[in-house]
Amino acid sequence: MAPLDALNDDTEGRFRQVSGNETRQPSKTWRLDFENGRIRRPIDGERAIRQFVRKTLMTERFRYAIYSADHGSELESLIGANITDNLKNVEIPRLVREALVVDDRIADVTNFEVERDKDAVFVTFDVVTAAGFRVGFEQMEVTA
Repeated sequence: MAPLDALNDDTEGRFRQVSGNETRQPSKTWRLDFENGRIRRPIDGERAIRQFVRKTLMTERFRYAIYSADHGSELESLIGANITDNLKNVEIPRLVREALVVDDRIADVTNFEVERDKDAVFVTFDVVTAAGFRVGFEQMEVTA
């Protein structure tokens, strides 16, 4: 299968609505070693969801042609924006939730806490999976 054919291949299931009579596809993916720039062994379940969240939030939406318009976040749009801290405290959770719920493994993103430390912004939140499990993310730095 050529890479462009994969865009038309409907077997992935990850970024499309799954109706009640379809089986949810496994979330197996390759583990990305961000520190060493390597691709490692396959992962699934919570590890795959954690990696998806990290990768999605560090990828700016619409910047790279290799990704669909559904992948990535728009957090970078807040950098240098002339908005109040109160508005950032509302916008950051909205943009994080919007970026993550496109994946059918994620039902919701809740329990946001936004903290500022000088120029850095740290977000703590929970991801509620479609299977009903909560995956917590603590002190995740966002570039806003």
